[in-house]
Amino acid sequence: MSEDDATPPDGGPSRRAGSRKKGRGTGGTGGRPKRRRGLRIALVVLLLLLIAGAGSAYWMYRDLDNNIKAVDIDSGLVEKERPEKLPTSGQNLLVLGSDSRAGAENKELGGGGGVSGARSDTAMVVHIPEGRARAFAISIPRDTLVTRPECVKGDGSTLASAERVMFNSVYSQVGPTCVVKTVEKMSGVRIDHYLEINFAGFKGLVDAIGGVTVEVDEPIKDSASGLDLSAGTHKLDGTESLAFVRTRHGIGDGSDLGRIGLQQQFLFALLKEVKKQDLLGSPTKSYKIASAATESLTTDSSLASLKSLAEFARSMNGVDPASMETIMLPVQYDERDPNRVVAAHPQSDDLWKAIREDATIPESAKKSPATGG
Repeated sequence: MSEDDATPPDGGPSRRAGSRKKGRGTGGTGGRPKRRRGLRIALVVLLLLLIAGAGSAYWMYRDLDNNIKAVDIDSGLVEKERPEKLPTSGQNLLVLGSDSRAGAENKELGGGGGVSGARSDTAMVVHIPEGRARAFAISIPRDTLVTRPECVKGDGSTLASAERVMFNSVYSQVGPTCVVKTVEKMSGVRIDHYLEINFAGFKGLVDAIGGVTVEVDEPIKDSASGLDLSAGTHKLDGTESLAFVRTRHGIGDGSDLGRIGLQQQFLFALLKEVKKQDLLGSPTKSYKIASAATESLTTDSSLASLKSLAEFARSMNGVDPASMETIMLPVQYDERDPNRVVAAHPQSDDLWKAIREDATIPESAKKSPATGG
């Protein structure tokens, strides 16, 4: 990814290739349906941990356990300012796909290796209704303009509230706790858990399982990410996978809305690849894959162990993959800056209300004006 894709320090406009007025939506590959792609990031990691945990020696367990990084979300939030917990046994997770452009793995892609810091390129509020039989993932486009609440930075200083801030700038400027606070403010939804996956960690994970197969409906050629794929089926190695989840200039209208679809498609393909492999029959391979997965994982303090993750995964055993659904937050192009989007009303209000009440999501709340519905 080129440096022109980086978010400016003030969260202002980043340069874009082409207009968004004729976006294709989140499919990114010729209108591929968005249904049944929810919960991909969380389930990928949890599935791997459950498989790898079976029969592992103590030193392996301890090594994997130490890989998981924790962030204390609750201590950075004021309880009386937070939304109420769901009145049911439903759960809400904030899942972020963070991405650092620094390091050798980025230089392999050509350009972008000199961009420092990390950004939240993917954000999903994963809602698991009462009964744990279904799941919904609400994708928040990174270019969405939001009101960032007052937050405390890592050095203890306070960052004042600001309006019209690009959503993904919150992570890079203040960190994950402020992202949780921002999401709770904009949605009124209480976030129960936090999961963060570093996309750079996918390189080792994909190589460990021998590659991931994706189907491309239309050719993708993006000089910024280095991705050049013809239409058809491709087995991507780790470096190609990094380019795939980062690309956007070669898809649709060149906006972030197309990249969301590619990232969801890739995560689904990764999950399918893991399921196909006989990991229980190969402890060495299981450990290698689990190690790559946990090295790229950060969670809130209550989930930051293999035991806690495994218990949470077991609580979701009833979730039927066929019933999962991914919904993009309904957005429309900003009137002042067509390179940005804002939440569309009343669609987004109806969507968040259904999540807050653990109720059925209206079909009208799944339509986004920025993608022509």
